[in-house]
Amino acid sequence: MMHGFVPPHRFFPYLSWTDIDSMEDKENVVIVQPIGAIEQHGPHLPVIVDAAISMGVLGKALEKLELEIPAYSLPCLYYGKSNEHWGFPGTITLTATTLLSVIIEVAESVYHSGFRKLILMNSHGGQPQIMEIAARDIHQQYQDFSVFPFFTWRVPHLAQELLTPQELESGIHAGDAETSIILSLLPKQVKMSQAVQEYPQGLPEESLVTMEGKLPFAWLTQELTKSGVMGDATAATKEKGERLLASVSDGWVQVIKDVYRFRQPSLTSIFPTN
Repeated sequence: MMHGFVPPHRFFPYLSWTDIDSMEDKENVVIVQPIGAIEQHGPHLPVIVDAAISMGVLGKALEKLELEIPAYSLPCLYYGKSNEHWGFPGTITLTATTLLSVIIEVAESVYHSGFRKLILMNSHGGQPQIMEIAARDIHQQYQDFSVFPFFTWRVPHLAQELLTPQELESGIHAGDAETSIILSLLPKQVKMSQAVQEYPQGLPEESLVTMEGKLPFAWLTQELTKSGVMGDATAATKEKGERLLASVSDGWVQVIKDVYRFRQPSLTSIFPTN
């Protein structure tokens, strides 16, 4: 099925041009662009992990969303900027400029179809900055277009209840959370017999400079891990993944509702010119 995890009545490509042309209140319809990556996720997970998480979480959220809230999913952008994983076979990467251009051109098409609200739903940790640049540039070009550069995992969820403190801090790739959620979404594609625990190695100690955080350094995955895993994949379970999927998708229901109600701030609406 082309819609995958997304309910068919919420899948934008299943609409005809006349459906889109006659859509009511189009400026408040929420269009979501899922964005993932095709990149290594250790020996136990498929390279589709980030894209699968985008589509899986969004699909569950759109199933739960009230019918009166108009929201549609575009097809997933499967390729992302994944050059930090280029040292591992199977990683397919775009350059930052290519990904930025694709997102901007997709957004322009959405705008010219009459829509005025676009969520960039990114599930790959190597490209939030590109989403933010794209959103700002698109809104500067079309100031009646509200664009939201969101990271899938930044909604409220249960990870703090389900993961260890070490995993919450350092399990950033193919660890417990991602493995658990893929066990829920794509269980036949997970090889738990090959799951490993490996945290980033050789990091600075007693330093303000960190791998992730306010003062990060640039890194490549093969500099920090032999397996491609940064976390404890051996702790993952399908049950944990189902709870994560349920909680993250609940967060996304609220996000979509908030975007539907959102009105772009404007000083001219507060202080109208004469």
